[in-house]
Amino acid sequence: MKKIKIIFSVVLICASLSVTAANKELETLAQQYFSTMVATQAPNATHKELEAFLALLSDDVGNQHIPFQRDDTRAPDGKESMRKGMTFYLAAHTEYEAKLLDTFIFNNSGFAIRYSHHAKGIHPQNQQPIEYNRTIMDVIEVEDGKIVMIRKYHQ
Repeated sequence: MKKIKIIFSVVLICASLSVTAANKELETLAQQYFSTMVATQAPNATHKELEAFLALLSDDVGNQHIPFQRDDTRAPDGKESMRKGMTFYLAAHTEYEAKLLDTFIFNNSGFAIRYSHHAKGIHPQNQQPIEYNRTIMDVIEVEDGKIVMIRKYHQ
C-alpha cells in the first residue's frame, strides 16, 4: 500500500511539473504574441514586424474577428491570407498604443489576452481619417507550440 501511495505521489508531482512548464511556455507565447502584434500596428511598422508576428502562427491558422470576419475556418493558406490582409493595413496608423490588461492561460491548449488600444490614422481603402479606443480580448488556440486559431472580441 505504501508503494502505491509513493507511486501515486510521484505521478502527481510529475503531472504538476508538466502543467507548470506548459503554463510558462504559454505565458511566454502570450507575451510574444502581444508584443509582436502591437509592433505590426505601429506607425513605422514594416514587413520585418509583420513576419515576426506571422512566425508565431501555423500555416493553416484560422482568424475570426467579429463582426468583420465571421468565418473561423482553418485553411491551408491561412497564414498567407493573414499576411495579405495585414500588409494592406501595414503602417496605416499615425498613432498607436496598447496596454496589456490581463493574460489567461488555459491548460496547455491556449491563452487569452485582454488589452486596450488607441489608434489614429488614415484608412487605406477609403482614405478617411480613423480613430478609435477599444478593449479587445484575443482568444488563442495553440497546437505544437504554434498559434492555430485567433478569435478577437470587442468589449
